[in-house]
Amino acid sequence: MARNRVNQQFRRERTFSSSSTVSTDDGHHDLSEQIVVDVTLEYFYKPRTLTALGFLLLYLAYFAFTHDPHLELSKNIFKGLIAISVVFLFVCMLVAPNGPFTRPHPLLWRIVFGISVIYLLALTFLLFLNYRQIKDILIFIDDDLKYAGPDMKEYATDCRLSWAKLYESMDLFILSHFIGWAGKSLLMRHAVLCWSASITWEITEVFFAHLLPNFKECWWDAILLDIVICNGLGIYVGMYLCKKLEMRTYHWESIKDIQSTTGKLRRAILQFTPASWTRVNWTDSNSTYKRLFAVYILGVVWQLVELNTFFLKHIFHIPNPHYLNISRLLLISIISAPTIRQYYIFVTDTRTKRLGTQCWVFITITTVELLICIKFGTELFAKTEKINIVMWLLFQLVFSFLIVCVMVIRRNRSAGSETKGEILANLPSDENSKTYNYVNSNGKHVVEHEGLGPRPSSINIQRV
Repeated sequence: MARNRVNQQFRRERTFSSSSTVSTDDGHHDLSEQIVVDVTLEYFYKPRTLTALGFLLLYLAYFAFTHDPHLELSKNIFKGLIAISVVFLFVCMLVAPNGPFTRPHPLLWRIVFGISVIYLLALTFLLFLNYRQIKDILIFIDDDLKYAGPDMKEYATDCRLSWAKLYESMDLFILSHFIGWAGKSLLMRHAVLCWSASITWEITEVFFAHLLPNFKECWWDAILLDIVICNGLGIYVGMYLCKKLEMRTYHWESIKDIQSTTGKLRRAILQFTPASWTRVNWTDSNSTYKRLFAVYILGVVWQLVELNTFFLKHIFHIPNPHYLNISRLLLISIISAPTIRQYYIFVTDTRTKRLGTQCWVFITITTVELLICIKFGTELFAKTEKINIVMWLLFQLVFSFLIVCVMVIRRNRSAGSETKGEILANLPSDENSKTYNYVNSNGKHVVEHEGLGPRPSSINIQRV
């Protein structure tokens, strides 16, 4: 009877996926692969392996007996690849890591991880084809791509500044810039990093304008519309939301404990919001050279991801509004969320010894996309002005170093401006707390003397 009671208690406490990584050495949990520590509806978090197996087998049986095998080889291969992808996603739902997020459900982020792996495998396959074969695949997907050409539109034809020119420049890209940078700010959660990425991207467009004509912009288009208005407002809104989310107190009530229908509906909608919000600190006064270099690498990879977007659609003649281009942008945007979080944990948490799986896949995707651009863009890159590339690399190095220095200086000033009263206000007001007594006594030890209570000792401790 006692053994059954212990087993039932163990089953109730085991509310996390078995694929999550928990260190058995010191009890440290790898934050890049989160677990659901507070399950409110156990029904949605119980293993459904047999149910998933049944649905998968039904799908394969239906697909096998309804598919016409007398179609062309290309169509049979295409449908077979779709079936393979479905099977792979089912496997990912069962065995893939959770990732750093648990909302709205870890299952969603396992599927996102599976889709990113499928995209990586597709890119690897394309890397071993020739240009004509890739074009045939794109035309098979959409016959309209047969007549598409490279984007040769130039935005620097008439750079006279006027209200009419500003009004003509207000298009869908203005809204996409604003939404994109608001989302990037929510991911990076650091205003200096976001502003530096915004400025360096405009400089990158200048250095690569001799290869991509649509990089040629008027000065007011790059500075006023892009950096100040679209990107600036997006960064401001994103950082404003970050501050609001940081100040919230997160206490989640079980939907079973809510009595009203409106309350249950509200709690169900809030399931799609973050379970908590962590204030990030990319650099501080104790940052090592490895950590500073990691921030520099983040900026370089950021630029490469943006460059891949423009080079891929230019080399393979994919129009801006085409669904292939939009689908890739959506996929990169979604997988960027767990990627940046895992990279931040790897950079800042000394107990994390390995890079997160989604971050690893994202870096590989970026690298393979770059290899595809270089391999199939030989005619385009033959026009490369080497001095521009060298100057761009030097600019990235110097500017990123200056930005990191600014981040460290701002961090030190904000840390130094925090008064003792503000520190005590953020600490538990427990007079028996060593931390509370340490701050309250201006950095002196507080020791217990028998019969006398706590009082500062004569040994001063250096403030860290």
